[in-house]
Amino acid sequence: MGGGAPYPVKHGTTLEGGKVQCLVCPMNCVLEPGEVCFCRTRMNRGGKLVNNAYGNPCIVRVDPVEKTPLNHFAPGAKALSVATGGCNLRCLYCQNWREAQAEPKDLRNVELPPEEAVAGAVEQDLRLLCFTYTEPVVYSEYILDIASRGREKGVRSVMATAAYIEPGPMKELCGVVSGFALALKGFSADFYQRVCGQKLSPVLKALETVRASGAWMEVTTLVVPTLNDDPALVKEQCRWHVKALGPDVPLHFARFVPEHRLRELPRTPVAILDDCRKIALDEGIRFVYLSNVAPHEGNRTLCPKCGKVLVDRLGFRILANELADGACPKCRTKIPGVWA
Repeated sequence: MGGGAPYPVKHGTTLEGGKVQCLVCPMNCVLEPGEVCFCRTRMNRGGKLVNNAYGNPCIVRVDPVEKTPLNHFAPGAKALSVATGGCNLRCLYCQNWREAQAEPKDLRNVELPPEEAVAGAVEQDLRLLCFTYTEPVVYSEYILDIASRGREKGVRSVMATAAYIEPGPMKELCGVVSGFALALKGFSADFYQRVCGQKLSPVLKALETVRASGAWMEVTTLVVPTLNDDPALVKEQCRWHVKALGPDVPLHFARFVPEHRLRELPRTPVAILDDCRKIALDEGIRFVYLSNVAPHEGNRTLCPKCGKVLVDRLGFRILANELADGACPKCRTKIPGVWA
């Protein structure tokens, strides 16, 4: 097991009796000396709040940016993906629970300082860094340093996150991360508490914070049969989406695959995903995608004005890209996104 040294956490405070409080996420954990936050990465080490996941990834691989998922950000580009152990949610269906629900010290890690992560991307001719698989909020200090160095070298950063984070740290990330794939896991407080182990309201606030920053964002909802597939809640979510984020922020509905503690549930029927997509389009969201289903029309980017297929995909693979300077070549409608 490799790994970097504990790294000071900026968003925290010192309390009496050697205690510290973490102020990165809405849990605001209060730690006695030696205790570790709920996220399993930040720790009270001798009266100082540090992050044990800094420079300490357990996953390093190359992925298409579409896997994030981001469909309006540099289509077809490859990214160097990095993840550490830890998460500040406890989703019952977590696909990467072996890493997300473990402390970094208990995993097989590599030592990868920020400058080496950026250099590795440049050496492989990759112009994107991606923070994904586990929850990037828990190693946000590491992300800030990688993304800042990446910008200096012409390497942009994107991030897939459940956005359970306080507004201040979220704004900091928006200053250096160019694109966000934001998981809105459902639209009821009860679902978030029972299935994800956290609250819904801070997530909505975080999404609004990203939108206000001007950073590119796309939203994903994993549709879990019987748990968050109520059409009335989907419609409520879509109406909030249009009002709070705007109709041009893409929405992805992802197919549930049985995993972790929800292995007894079936895969999401494609008919339910089709219904969700229709609801979203009817409510005015202009770009609505289906993930984990291919081939399907919901993989494609369509011109909202004339209906032309602009980016044709098979799952994460680009089959054709007809965009011309970020616009439809047929009717010249500008398509929101980061296309270069």
